[in-house]
Amino acid sequence: VVMTNITRLCSTKPIVTVNGLFPGPTIVLVKVVDHVQYYVSIHCTYMLRIINAALNEELFFKIAGHELTVVEVDATYYMIAASTVMDSPIPIDNVTATAALNYLGTLSNAATARTKTRTQNATAVATKFTNSLRSLNSVEYPARVPLTIDHSLFFTIGLGATPCAACHSGFKFIDDINDVSFVMPKVSLLQAHFFNISGVFTDDFPGHSPIVFNYTGTQPTNLQTMNGTKVYWLSFNSTVQLVLQDTGMTTPENHPIHLHGFNFFWSGIHLESLLEVDLPLGLWFMHCHLELHTTWRLKMAFVIDNGKGPDESHLPKC
Repeated sequence: VVMTNITRLCSTKPIVTVNGLFPGPTIVLVKVVDHVQYYVSIHCTYMLRIINAALNEELFFKIAGHELTVVEVDATYYMIAASTVMDSPIPIDNVTATAALNYLGTLSNAATARTKTRTQNATAVATKFTNSLRSLNSVEYPARVPLTIDHSLFFTIGLGATPCAACHSGFKFIDDINDVSFVMPKVSLLQAHFFNISGVFTDDFPGHSPIVFNYTGTQPTNLQTMNGTKVYWLSFNSTVQLVLQDTGMTTPENHPIHLHGFNFFWSGIHLESLLEVDLPLGLWFMHCHLELHTTWRLKMAFVIDNGKGPDESHLPKC
């Protein structure tokens, strides 16, 4: 599923498509063994890998008349439909992407079974789905949630502004975490940390928002952010509780946050998300997984220092 520029009636606009086509392609289900195609039963169960390549858009996905079971995150004709989720109060072009699912051995003139997509603002549906995702929590893969917290952090996420001499207004919009817009260094952060190279980053990233206000109500009039390559410093084997709070700075937005290097426990959600993590050694980025927001500097990094044991260092000594 990808955003593609489509021309209709002398007008070109980006819309959601299936495999770059609008309307989408017809998908014919066959079984291939040793490069030979076999007809398959209409009652079989299929594994479908769906890739959202729409970059900055979250999408609902449905196949008419079928029950889909999500097993992992990372013939009659049936309509396949993907429609945009309105995750912020910004007008969007709600053109639904469609394709067709066709089982072999069925009539070619059979009527297509239709489906209806969700409304743009079906927040309850999207929230119910994400809340249903669970870890295995088995004997082999137990979910051991930490009970003792070493660091309790509160990160606000917002859309601020930074001076821009080339801009007509004198500033440009930019994202921030705790009022800090991350500036990418020219030297690797891990390399600078390991070889003790000064001037690459500072370890004064704030653990709490420096400005306290009604995050979902009236916003400050000053949208200025701090620019810097700031990291948050942690000791080896620390357990961190992190609250992520979106703000209404300029506009509320949805941010799928990605933390490199390890898994974490999502232990609560209300107006904010509560994460509990055990941090391994190294230097780990945390950023919004919407590519545009990452280029707008919505990112930061954690530095986890060496421990005292022989196996508690970033790299072995030669």
